[in-house]
Amino acid sequence: MTVQEQSRELWEQLEALIASGDVSAAELLLSSISASEKTRILHRLNEQANHQLVELLTPLSAAELVEDLPDEQAAGLLDDLAPGDAAAILDIMNSADQADVLSHLDEAEAEEILAHMIPEEAEDARRLLQHDEDSAGGMMVTEFFGYPETMTVGAVFKDLRARRDYYSNYQVVYLYTVDEEGRLSGVVRVREVLLAELGMKLAVLTRRKPVRLMASANLEEMSRAFDTHAFQAIPVVDIAGKLIGAVERRSVLEAVDEIADRRLLLFSGILGGEEVRSMPFAARTGRRLPWLCINIGLNILSASVIAMFQETLNEVIILAVFLPIISDMSGCSGNQAVAVSIRELAHGLLMPREIMRVVIKEGQVGLCNGLLLGTIIGCFAAVWKDDVTLGLVLGGAFSINCLFAVCLGGCIPMVLKRVGVDAALASSPLLTTLTDMVGFFLVLGSASLYLI
Repeated sequence: MTVQEQSRELWEQLEALIASGDVSAAELLLSSISASEKTRILHRLNEQANHQLVELLTPLSAAELVEDLPDEQAAGLLDDLAPGDAAAILDIMNSADQADVLSHLDEAEAEEILAHMIPEEAEDARRLLQHDEDSAGGMMVTEFFGYPETMTVGAVFKDLRARRDYYSNYQVVYLYTVDEEGRLSGVVRVREVLLAELGMKLAVLTRRKPVRLMASANLEEMSRAFDTHAFQAIPVVDIAGKLIGAVERRSVLEAVDEIADRRLLLFSGILGGEEVRSMPFAARTGRRLPWLCINIGLNILSASVIAMFQETLNEVIILAVFLPIISDMSGCSGNQAVAVSIRELAHGLLMPREIMRVVIKEGQVGLCNGLLLGTIIGCFAAVWKDDVTLGLVLGGAFSINCLFAVCLGGCIPMVLKRVGVDAALASSPLLTTLTDMVGFFLVLGSASLYLI
């Protein structure tokens, strides 16, 4: 049985269990499969089936289910539950996941759910919601071990045993120490605490001046910190240096992947975040339609250039065969430059003000590729139609347009970043429209001069 067949069989089994209301069997099935397999199956279920499943499961099983769904879809599921039921599920999730889901709800709905949550959990979630979603303060977990550096190892063990139920969901490998004012003073590996003498103070074990992140640190700063240091988590402090949480490596990696997915969708013209086919029809349509409508206007601009040279096309109809080639090849060349600029901007390798440097670098590549490919296209046209002038017109027009496309493609993301527009969303359509207009003008304008 192939992986696809196995996924389909599990999906059909789960659908049947949901329809029959067999809660224990549904929970057993979900617990027996991997997280990635569970995600695939849940995405195959329609919205109604997901709602029924969440209502059937215990809060613990429902929390595990919700954590495997996109944040917006998870928020939609909890929004349809009674506030108390939604709160019971969120209480089990870690603070970062709580904040992610609550941030996708209306403020009034989120507050109603928070009012039904355990006070300590609600307070942690509110604290995270005060920060930007992709900042260290918004991504940190508040489930961490922080003790005064004057505390002994024995006292730490006593606290862990006394509050073992409360700490049962903590997933940590470090213990952080703080001074009398609650400021971060050091970090200790849990292994070192386990092997230490009971009477030893944490101050003896702690490593001073640990790597830390400010609550306002953005994703780029967090990613750089984890690239530099092989830590599984990094403590987060406020402007006073007080310990308020910890950012986990896996959370940063997941956030980077989510942004990459979001950029891919934006690059394809899908607005409003991630889309999966289990989402409602109206929501999916609303993500795709706006940019398609904008593209109609951009394509009309390109077509207007062709309309200007209608008589030329009537006289030299063979040009219509080569216009799509000029358009596609120039667009591909320009999009290569767009991709490089977006990547360099994302990694801090390029500043928006370095336009001239990009023009020079891309111009060299564009000139070389344009001349080579233009020669190929020109020779093909000249041999095919036994017309050297036609070959020179097409080859020359493509060479110039290729040079223009790569220089423009390299610069558009930089200009958009300077004006605060998402480069992944707008770069490709703008590039395509402008290169089409210039390419069509060059081909048809040259043909009007030299072929008629």
